[in-house]
Amino acid sequence: MAPIRSLGVFASIVIFYLFAIREGTGIKCWVCRSLEDPKCADPFDNTSTPFFDCATFPEVTHLPGVKATMCRKIRQKVNGEWRYIRSCARLGEPGIGGDERYCLQRSGTFNIHIESCTCNSKDGCNAASSMLPLNLMAVASVSSVLALYHLNRL
Repeated sequence: MAPIRSLGVFASIVIFYLFAIREGTGIKCWVCRSLEDPKCADPFDNTSTPFFDCATFPEVTHLPGVKATMCRKIRQKVNGEWRYIRSCARLGEPGIGGDERYCLQRSGTFNIHIESCTCNSKDGCNAASSMLPLNLMAVASVSSVLALYHLNRL
């Protein structure tokens, strides 16, 4: 009687794992460009934007074997116009120092400005418009220190 009971437990465990574990699925991200779809800009309207499983993105020739495991939102200013790109990401790290609330910010010549926000905390994390550029984080930190300094002097 015990071998039959063990077989039943074993079969139950196998069936549980077959249905509970989904192989091959990755993070799902919004994929769009504001030049092609104005709803891709902030505030983001996902009603016309596809939601993709990044594990299904085709491999790129210049990064063989590197899978897309994160979402990315890029906001760039070109010739005075803001453009948005939301997609899956293969390289980089989530946020700044692992904090997804902050984005990498770069400025260049000819009025070019880029903010790159990378995340992997949840599906669709590249929809957020509340991510903060790194420069704002520095200003907020300095402001907090100055406020505490002045409070302590009182």
